[in-house]
Amino acid sequence: MASSKVCLVAALSCFLLFTVFYNSTESASCCMSYSKRQPSLNRILGYNIQPITGSCDIRAIIFFYKDKQQRNRFLCAKPSKPWTMMAMKHVDDRRRKLD
Repeated sequence: MASSKVCLVAALSCFLLFTVFYNSTESASCCMSYSKRQPSLNRILGYNIQPITGSCDIRAIIFFYKDKQQRNRFLCAKPSKPWTMMAMKHVDDRRRKLD
């Protein structure tokens, strides 16, 4: 009897952890506003284009980069800004060189 209770508690704990992790990664992949930061172009690892969907109500470019402490970060940029277009071109050019 005690063994089944332990298994139930373990299963519920795993489910709770998975739910919290999933929700936190979902929020990181959906921009709700634009960032004013502009990291160095050399720190940018890549980007994704966020279209307007039900849960994401702005069009944005999500840049993934490493900060000075080498931690993974992301920022949301307005697609029409000159810096955004320059950063996307920089990433695309670097990818082409690797191919």
